[in-house]
Amino acid sequence: MTAPRPSSPLLRSSEQRRGDPVLNARVAVVVGNPKPRSRTYESALTLADRLGGADLVVDLADHAPELFDWDSSTVTDLVEQVAGSLVVIVASPTYKATYTGLLKAFLDRFPHQGLGAVAAIPLMLGASPAHSLAPELGLRQVLVELGASVPTRALYVLDAEHAEPAAYDAWFATAQQHLPTLPTAPETRQVVSA
Repeated sequence: MTAPRPSSPLLRSSEQRRGDPVLNARVAVVVGNPKPRSRTYESALTLADRLGGADLVVDLADHAPELFDWDSSTVTDLVEQVAGSLVVIVASPTYKATYTGLLKAFLDRFPHQGLGAVAAIPLMLGASPAHSLAPELGLRQVLVELGASVPTRALYVLDAEHAEPAAYDAWFATAQQHLPTLPTAPETRQVVSA
């Protein structure tokens, strides 16, 4: 069963999530586009659907002011949830040949080896093929530095093709064998959008 795409942000507190399997999301999505519900967001969810759907969606545009407040319990909670996932798709539009400052601010919140138990998939969107190495040369490196396993090559999708299944097909055909085997999603899986 593919999880429905979240239509509005929902953040549950640690107390509400205690004992909840969503705390250890199978697939988490982190979107670093400053525009909410962007093409980057849609692309990341499309990729998550290929993995059985996202259990946790963090659209950083919803939390931009809090990212720079080191006392923000909301951001701290999001960091903990992402670090507890099995797979995280980290998505960004290409800005100046690299990922956004918004995404960088979120990733800066993780401690050394903070993604040590997580398999990460770097995903970037861009206007032309000229920046197709950006996710491999930039985003992959920071995820590895945070301790994540990055078992596949990064995925670069052209903005104009983000809604086309073919934009993901070739990548998924080669990447699927390298991704961790995910537990079967429960029938009553709840999607948490943060």
